[in-house]
Amino acid sequence: MSDVLNKASVLVLNRNWQAINVRTPADAFCSMAAGTATALEVKGEEDIRPLTWAEWIQLPIRPQDSAVLTVRGPIRIPNVIVAVNYTHVPLRRPTLNARAIRERDGNRCQYTGQLLRTDEGSIDHVLPRSRGGKDTWDNCVWASKDINNHKGNRTPHEAGLKLMRSPRPPAELPVTAFIKNYSGIADWKFFVAD
Repeated sequence: MSDVLNKASVLVLNRNWQAINVRTPADAFCSMAAGTATALEVKGEEDIRPLTWAEWIQLPIRPQDSAVLTVRGPIRIPNVIVAVNYTHVPLRRPTLNARAIRERDGNRCQYTGQLLRTDEGSIDHVLPRSRGGKDTWDNCVWASKDINNHKGNRTPHEAGLKLMRSPRPPAELPVTAFIKNYSGIADWKFFVAD
């Protein structure tokens, strides 16, 4: 049971019904019991209704529902909750990784401008890590493997290379851009993009 309660599988909406987070059922139950969130009972696109904790614990368990057993009997795990007093849509930057750097740099070598296939490029640290360079948006670029090997443990200037543009962090995006219907929960389709 603890695995079910601690696996992030509940979509959180702000009070404007915009997706803002994914939480565990345990967190969802706490928010609902405290009155800071309501659960959505989703029967279809035209039949979505918010329910308080007292209303939620009275719902019958349907075949498609996940539930937890309590001393009161089984309680349905909500798929979607609404934070009743929260209106913001938080902003977030993509996680720094090879895919995000490649996307930021348009799949182009930042020294030659050559369009690269995924397997033709790698992350280059403008100031090499061995010389104090960090894994940051401002120090990492996408480069062809040949150029990266040529550059080695040198700065671009020392290697006779010039960056097409200085690397910068990508813009922060609404968290909704990062929430995907990854778990295949049907109720999420009304609130997040596939």
